Amino acid sequence: QVQLVESGGGLVQAGDSLRLSCAASGRPLSWYAMGWFRQAPGKERERVSAVSSRGIDTYYADSVKGRFTISRDNAANTVYLQMNNLNTDDTAVYYCAAAYAEPYGSNWYPRRTLDEYEYWGQGTQVTVSS
Repeated sequence: QVQLVESGGGLVQAGDSLRLSCAASGRPLSWYAMGWFRQAPGKERERVSAVSSRGIDTYYADSVKGRFTISRDNAANTVYLQMNNLNTDDTAVYYCAAAYAEPYGSNWYPRRTLDEYEYWGQGTQVTVSS
């Protein structure tokens, strides 16, 4: 019901910043809790951040706390991931994902991570050089 397209990835040096964007179409973004995931070669896909449908509650993986910030602009149907002080361990394909949130309230986002997100973008590559 909703399509997601990520953008903003690229090649940067350690210590640099990037802002990823995820544009939604087909349904209002406000219906969905959103998450950002990443997957490096040979590793499991992991959730790095999440935000509830109205942007009130957020989650960050320990590895990115203090460096990454998730935000959303429901009027623009866009969710962002601001990534600061990048290091080589952040190199991965980054995906945005959506979980239908209307039955659960504006402060809800999935707790079981991967299997609770129904819709996924195609991914955007982030490469951090040392």
